[in-house]
Amino acid sequence: MIVDSHVYIFEPVDSPAGHASGREHLRWGQAAYASHHQPAFRTRDRAPSDSSVLAPEGSSDIDEMPDKGFRFDHLRGRFVWDHNGEEHTKQYFPPNVLGGEFTPASMIGEMDYAGVDVALIHTDPMLVRGSDYLSECVKLFPDRFVSMAPVDEWRIRDEPDAVIAELTTAIKTDGLHAIKINPFTYMVSDEPWDDGFCRPFWEAATSLGVPIFFTLGSGPGYRERSLTEEEQRQGYLNELGILMRWMERYPEAVCSLTHGFPWRLFVDDGKIVLPEGIWEPFQSDNCNLEVCFPVRLGDMFDFPYREVWPTLEQMVERIGSDHLMWGTDMPFQNRFCTYSQSRQWIEKYCEFLSPHDREMIMGGTAARVLELGAGG
Repeated sequence: MIVDSHVYIFEPVDSPAGHASGREHLRWGQAAYASHHQPAFRTRDRAPSDSSVLAPEGSSDIDEMPDKGFRFDHLRGRFVWDHNGEEHTKQYFPPNVLGGEFTPASMIGEMDYAGVDVALIHTDPMLVRGSDYLSECVKLFPDRFVSMAPVDEWRIRDEPDAVIAELTTAIKTDGLHAIKINPFTYMVSDEPWDDGFCRPFWEAATSLGVPIFFTLGSGPGYRERSLTEEEQRQGYLNELGILMRWMERYPEAVCSLTHGFPWRLFVDDGKIVLPEGIWEPFQSDNCNLEVCFPVRLGDMFDFPYREVWPTLEQMVERIGSDHLMWGTDMPFQNRFCTYSQSRQWIEKYCEFLSPHDREMIMGGTAARVLELGAGG
């Protein structure tokens, strides 16, 4: 069974999609576009431009996004904004995502063509927040989709009971299968997210008995554009330290890190160089890691991504293929390669992988973590 542990399905990105309004949804898109590594350009002549004008430095308040006429160009499938009297954009979405949406049927079409059996739907404030919509996607294709439940992490401090109730409904009533966590608590507090005001939330979340997927950043300093790469790397290792404390407190909870590591921070002279401390969380038998390179490094390295092969081999040696799961970030990985190629670079080119390694990475680990049967 081939399982993609990381896909997105979403309604138009300028519709409410689980937010209070389409405008609120757009603010999340603006914040994401402000810092994403894809290059920005002026639409008139494709001259390079700067997307950092979309967000004030040092602030993570979505309501503080400056008015840049941020909107979605449905004809070309991209967000655009105005600056100095000119329209600007960047190709965060792959150009074939027209209308600002990626439907369940679109994902199934991609899966059928690439030979993917099951996909785990992720959630993000920029895309979709409604567990009812995610539940409907699963019901449309119950043998092909499982889904994460959204969490408004920035509300945990002030509205813990409401956030817990929403999560419980998403898992127990809407029938979703996992929990997605971004440490957005740093939007309202610099406190570590494993304890303090987050403690009641974690007690409830871990009691639901589903795996928890973390997308970690560089800690509360992520808001500062002036951070050096070394400071960002150390911030990420500090976040792994928080994760290890969390795992000690909840030893029965199964978790995974989405995207793998923040690969761009560890590229040095065309090679990925990882610090020793990055492997420490995987001393726990319940910690897993996503194998997801093209979407993060596809602008640096070309298919079949020979530059990352030594890193994948190292991951197998240090973590074990039974704790690695293939993920793509579909449809966003289509910026750099086809869905079939996102399989092929692992299955056809990484000859150091044994048949067992390939089986576990391409579906076996995800099936274990998500408790999938033969049909999903």
